[in-house]
Formats: sequence, C-alpha cells, structure tokens
Amino acid sequence: MKKWLSVLLSLCLLLSVFPALAELEPDVQITGTPETYAKTDLSKEYTVYMYLIGDKPNDWAQIEELVNDYLKPFNTRLSTQFMSWSDYQTMYPLVLTSGDQVDLIFTAPWCYMYTEAAKGSFYTLTEDFVKDYMPLSAQYQAPISWDETTLSGNTIAVPSNVASPMGKIVAIRQDLAEKHGITSLENWDDFMNYMVTIAEKETPESGIYAMAASGSNPELWDIYRQRFDGFYGLQDGSISMLFKFDGETLPTKDDLKLTYEYPEFREFCKDMKKLADAGCWSRSALTNTISDDDAFAALQGAAIAWNASVFTYMKSAEKNEGVRCMAYDLTKDTFVSAEAYSNNDMAIAAASRNPERAAMVLDLIKYDTYLNRLLLLGVEGVHYSINNATGEYTKLEKNGDYPPLSVSVSWAVKNGNLTESGTPERELVITDSWAERVKSNPTVTFVFDDSEISEYVSAVNSVLGEYIGMLQLGLVDDVDKTIDEMLSRIYDAGMQEVYDEFYRQYEAWYQTR
Repeated sequence: MKKWLSVLLSLCLLLSVFPALAELEPDVQITGTPETYAKTDLSKEYTVYMYLIGDKPNDWAQIEELVNDYLKPFNTRLSTQFMSWSDYQTMYPLVLTSGDQVDLIFTAPWCYMYTEAAKGSFYTLTEDFVKDYMPLSAQYQAPISWDETTLSGNTIAVPSNVASPMGKIVAIRQDLAEKHGITSLENWDDFMNYMVTIAEKETPESGIYAMAASGSNPELWDIYRQRFDGFYGLQDGSISMLFKFDGETLPTKDDLKLTYEYPEFREFCKDMKKLADAGCWSRSALTNTISDDDAFAALQGAAIAWNASVFTYMKSAEKNEGVRCMAYDLTKDTFVSAEAYSNNDMAIAAASRNPERAAMVLDLIKYDTYLNRLLLLGVEGVHYSINNATGEYTKLEKNGDYPPLSVSVSWAVKNGNLTESGTPERELVITDSWAERVKSNPTVTFVFDDSEISEYVSAVNSVLGEYIGMLQLGLVDDVDKTIDEMLSRIYDAGMQEVYDEFYRQYEAWYQTR
C-alpha cells in the first residue's frame, strides 16, 4: 500500500511540474449541460453510486455536496463509497458481486482491472455508446488511449487523459554526502560509491543506513534497467518480459524475454550483493515493515530511489535542522518512460442499474471544467487558487483537508492541463530534462490472457516469489548459483509453457499493429 501511495505522490508532482502528453490546453473551459446529453433519459431522478479506493479526505462531504448541487439540472445525484487502503484488497471483489448498487468504480491494471474484466464485472463501452452517452469523452479523450483499456476487443473502462513521464531517480542526504567528500552523483558508479561510503563511514557513527531497504528492492532495479532502456512488454505478478527499446521500433516476440534471463539483471544482483555485504541496509530488509521512503523522511536512511515522489520525502526530511537533500538522475542519456493512460481508470459496473446515467456522470467529471477541478483540486478559493489562462494553481491554507489529486477518482479523470505554481528549481532541473526523452511503451496496448495456462503462471510466480526479493537485496551467498537455481526451478514449474502462450498471443497482436 505504501508504494501505491508513493505512486500517488509522484503523480501529483508530475502534474505540478510537467504537463507531459496532455490532451487539453490549459485555457480550455468546458461546460456540460442537460442538452449535451440529449440521448440520455433524465426524466427520473437517479443516484449514481461510485466506489473509490483510498482514504476519504476531510472535506469530501463538502466536495460531494457541491457536485450534487451542480448535478441538480441533470436530475442526478452522486453517492460515493470509499474502500480504504487497509480494506480495498478484500472489499473490491466483493463490491462487484454483493448485489448492492454500484455504477462507477475505480480500476487499474494494478487494481483488479484484468481479473474483474475476465469475470465480466465491467460494462462494455462500444463506440456508439460513448458517442451517444459520453459525448465529451468522444470529443476530447486521446484516441490512442482507448486501446489501453480494450481487452479481447471489448473496451471496459475509460482511461485517464494524460500519459505523464515516469523517470526513475535517486534522492540522497546531500549533507551527509558532502560530509564525506562527495559533491554530486552523475551516474550509477557514483551512486554505488555514495552508498558504500555511507555504510562504511556514517552508519557506524550515526546508525543511519545508506538505504533503509524493505521488501524486494524494485526501485533500484528500475533505475538499473533504465540505464539500458529496458521496457516491460509484460508484468504478470513476478513474471515480467523485458525488451530493449530503441525509441521507435515495435519489438518482435524474439526481442522479449524473461527479465531474469538478461545478463544485466545478473549484474544488477551482483551490485546489490556488494551493497548488502557492505552493510548498506539491514539483513532483515526482506521483512521490514517501514518503507524505505518513510525511513528516509524519518532520517533512518540516506537514500531512496523511485520517481518524482522522492521530492515529497526530501521535503519531509528537510524539516529537521541541518538536513539537506538532493535528487539525481543517474541515466541522463536514456529514455524516460511515460505512464500509461490506463494506469488509472474509471469503469461502469456491468451490474449498473442505469449505465447511461453513470456514463453521463463520468463524462461530466472528466471534462466539465468546474466538476473536474472540484474533484482534482477541491473548492476554488478554499483549497486552491488558479490562473485560468495558464492552468497554474496555488495551494491555499486549507489544502491539507483536500490535497491536490488526493482521491483515486482524480487520478482517473485527470487531463494533465493543470500545473502547480512555484515548483522548486531542483525539481524543474530534473523534470524539464525529461521533455525530449519521454517515450510511450509501444507494447502498452498488448494484454496477456493467462487464463488457459493459469496453473503454470501461478507455479512460476510462486517460485520467483521465493528468490526475487533476496536477489534484489543481495542477500544470497552466490548470485550466479542462486539465479541458475531459480531459472531451473521455474522451467520445471512450466516457464516454457508460459513462454509459448505469451509468444503466441504477442505474435497475433503484433500482426494487427
């Protein structure tokens, strides 16, 4: 859950400093009216029930009341149910089968989109349905984005309307770096040197780990694969297929292979063993319950790696006297991947009692300027102020009761035409450099259906789950021997059958491109 909160924070920051692939200009103002929805029967009052994940902001009741005031001419009300971070994994599948009324629901590839789509939980959005009942989406939604929520020929959700850059960077304790003679980091080798230096010279003195790692340490692997433009063509649990992207060419099936069979992954694990053996993190990192991000903010770690969310944790750490932090891009000469449009979506439930009315509400909150900003930013003059010509907003004193992009629906209905004013120069230096390097993953619309080989997929994932964490944390005696053992076991568990089915489906998809 902490990592998805980190993703949320990164989205807020990315939108605040870099509008990326926005489909609407900042000064575009859109107003929906009942006449806009001439084909929707508005004769009877209807309440649209919307289910979101995450915790409810303090001022949500006020936001929802203003939404409902605005919807009065449409003879429609909105009622929102929140599935908290602690409960949503249990509640989400139950909501769609409970028999309770559900019209709209947040979904994503990381939030049950594929598994629930396979069950038929989402209403199919045909081209005619969108044209008739979601006219604003038909007009303004990026055409290429629809492919990302189209599974087996059926469009099952409406994606966000912006693909933000998702560069991977590191943040460090700059004060500690300079204390030990390190002024800046330019590349991976500099980062390795910083980590070992902190472990050898700082940790014995202060007890601060170079990185208070927890879990499977995927953040550093993301930076390492960014060094060689490694993009994913599949992520199915621990099974991931990687290709080296040249920035233009759609990879063939022969260009894709299991991440853990790349020599670069093996070299990464050897670097992680060097760091682990040097004492850069705890030997109990696999079971640590405090995330490396939170530990960095609490001055228990001297480095973190992720995306633009690192700036939030840097600011938290710097609330302590004498602490100075800095973020570094270690891969300035490689591509920056763009977040998929489909990374956050809203779906109409297949069980909706009035999918046309649900579609209208979704259309309005996505594209009616007043409603969209209400959900993204809160109440103008209370939570934020804005320059309508530029789309730059400023957080006001009460923004803590409704932080920008704090609600999951806002991630799904964002258009990317808003930016936060006053972004610090140290953030702009990095995010501005992404402009000429951002690339959308050309395989993003490929969706792997593992239903025919689910037993093999489950077995392979089970084996990988035993090894990946300790390999990526360097907590093994012999990297080569451990990887070889892992690969042998996954083939015994059915990896070749997974490959065969993946290649069959990918080749069929490739031929349609």
